[in-house]
Amino acid sequence: MATSYVRHQLYLHRSKITRFAFAALAAAVVALPSHAQNKSRTKSSRTKSGHVKSITTDNLPGYDDKWFHPGFYLAPNFSRFQIQQSASYIQAINSGQGISANALVSPGFSVGFVGDVRLADYLTLRFTPGVSFLSRRIEFTNQGYSGQDTIVTQEIGSTQIDLPVLFKLHSQRRRNTRVYVVGGIRPSFNVGNRRKNPELFKLRADDTDLTLEYGVGLDLFYPLFKFAPELRFSSGLKNLLLPGTDVYSNSLQRLTSNTVTLYLTFE
Repeated sequence: MATSYVRHQLYLHRSKITRFAFAALAAAVVALPSHAQNKSRTKSSRTKSGHVKSITTDNLPGYDDKWFHPGFYLAPNFSRFQIQQSASYIQAINSGQGISANALVSPGFSVGFVGDVRLADYLTLRFTPGVSFLSRRIEFTNQGYSGQDTIVTQEIGSTQIDLPVLFKLHSQRRRNTRVYVVGGIRPSFNVGNRRKNPELFKLRADDTDLTLEYGVGLDLFYPLFKFAPELRFSSGLKNLLLPGTDVYSNSLQRLTSNTVTLYLTFE
């Protein structure tokens, strides 16, 4: 009787047991990939005795799956003119009344936004519009012009809108770090010529510029954002010199911009 009773009870509850088994199996299937994923994103370091020494977790694991990433940057820079002397400068030197020019490096600052569009697994297109505050100086030495050698500094200060378009090629990610290189062009438009005194600062430059951009950087992934320090070089492609009648403008044939910038980008 006991055996028949047990079989009867199992027969009555067989459907409930089957449903419970399927539910448990489904929960196990769902939990298994999640566990495997967590395992792949977390790495622990243990001592010889088996104690956990440190744990490394992959931050922002799905970051590269998104097609667009916004951000902003802060960028201190150092800029100067690349100068080329004119033919009249050579003639003045031969006549003993030359005026030599020496470009000086001046600090500046840039700030702007970042728009990063994913093109392929390791390639993105970057648009980084911003504003730059620059001040470039050229030191002129009058040799025999006034009976003695004197030094006059010509300064060109500008506030310009930058519209760089760059390609970014990055390496495979190593936990929370990867390196990258960038390259492209940067059109710039001057919106404020800051000449302190036009009577003293006679040298003038064009309001538009086009530069070749190239650099290298490091992507650092944190739990809530990505930080990328980047060192970028800008070489001017356009002659910025505006002709003038003063001795400083006549001594030069070509002026191009040359800038080194440290970008601190947050995305």
